[in-house]
Order: sequence, then C-alpha cells, then structure tokens
Amino acid sequence: MADIVLALFVVVLLLFALRGTIKHFKGEGGCCGGGGSPAAKKAAKKKLSGPVIDRKIVHISGMHCEHCAARVASAINEIDGASAKVSLKKEEAVVSCDRQVEDSLLCQAVERAGYRVVSIEA
Repeated sequence: MADIVLALFVVVLLLFALRGTIKHFKGEGGCCGGGGSPAAKKAAKKKLSGPVIDRKIVHISGMHCEHCAARVASAINEIDGASAKVSLKKEEAVVSCDRQVEDSLLCQAVERAGYRVVSIEA
C-alpha cells in the first residue's frame, strides 16, 4: 500500500514539473526571476524627446521569456535618445532613436542585461 501512495506522489510531482517545463519553453513561465506579463508591463515604452530620425533592428540571442524581453527593453531604454520595442518571438529589438546612437552603446546595454547581440541592422 505504501508503495502505491509513493508511486502516485512521484507521478503527481512529475506532472507538475512537465507542466512547468512546457510553460517555460512556450515563453509563459518565468525562467530568470519573473513571470510573463507583469515584467512586460513594467518595461513600458519610453517616450522620445524629439522626432524619430533613425530605426535599428538589434538581433538578440538568449531571451527565453517575457521577463527576458522586458530586461532588454529596460536596458536599451536607459540610453538617452533610444526607445526599444522587443519581440521575444522574433528575438529582436526595434530601436527608435531621436538622435545618433552608436551601435556599441546598444551592444553594451544588451550585454549588461545578460544577453548577446547577434547583429544590428540600420
């Protein structure tokens, strides 16, 4: 009898672990300290002080969830003159600039957040 109870307990634990793994790989669970949507809401779009004069697409690797995307957006938004909209599915950030922003600044911000820049399109 005790063996059956123990086996059922292990099966239930495995089901919970499987559910969490599926959510993680779909980008719905928190993989790095945050959940899905609250982190995304926290990284609100930054308002630029002038008209947009340049747009860059930054291709990023290492993002696994919405919290990762929010961290990248927050890091880029700290740069004066830059505002980012990050897509987890496309693994990219579209950066609008109201002044000249060096690619090296964008790379440094993304890498400081813990991710890797694959390429930058002007």
